[in-house]
Amino acid sequence: MTEPREPQHRTLDARSLRGLAHPLRMQLLTALRRGGPATASQLAERLGESSGATSYHLRQLAAHGFVEDAPEHGKGRERWWRASHQALIYDSAQLNDADPAVRGAADLFLHEVANSHTRELSTWIATRSDWPDAWSGATDMSDMTVRLTPGQAAELVTKMHELLSSYRLLEAEEDTPGAEQVRIHTHLFPFKQT
Repeated sequence: MTEPREPQHRTLDARSLRGLAHPLRMQLLTALRRGGPATASQLAERLGESSGATSYHLRQLAAHGFVEDAPEHGKGRERWWRASHQALIYDSAQLNDADPAVRGAADLFLHEVANSHTRELSTWIATRSDWPDAWSGATDMSDMTVRLTPGQAAELVTKMHELLSSYRLLEAEEDTPGAEQVRIHTHLFPFKQT
């Protein structure tokens, strides 16, 4: 069995957050993380964009260190790209940064993450009948409301992340029958009863 690895991650700072906070850039980075190395043209076709737009935004991502060349994949003049890191760490303090550009980038980043989660969940709902029955019983889309202090909420988030990380130790081999990659979304936020 292969030893599980923690994903290589990058902590977003004010500069890199401004470089990433664009819907297409975030989609390109996600596509490279999940699908592996690709060219601007391949990514354009996959995302329904022009190759000019994907090429421009890939160069911007590279300037901020999110993607890099993957020369082992290229032939001739083809330029292949790969994600430089497999995970991002976001500091919510950036929502209160003194610079309005950083606050705006943080807000855009969070909205795009939420939009991505919505798209993924909608895709699952639309394609759930394409999956074996065992997967229907192994999925979850639930919510719960509890009254917590900010400290308790932070503790709960830490415990959820620890639990999820512990499953890396149990991760199935790629050739394990029935094993698939799964997406896990967690959201914890305060709200006012309406």
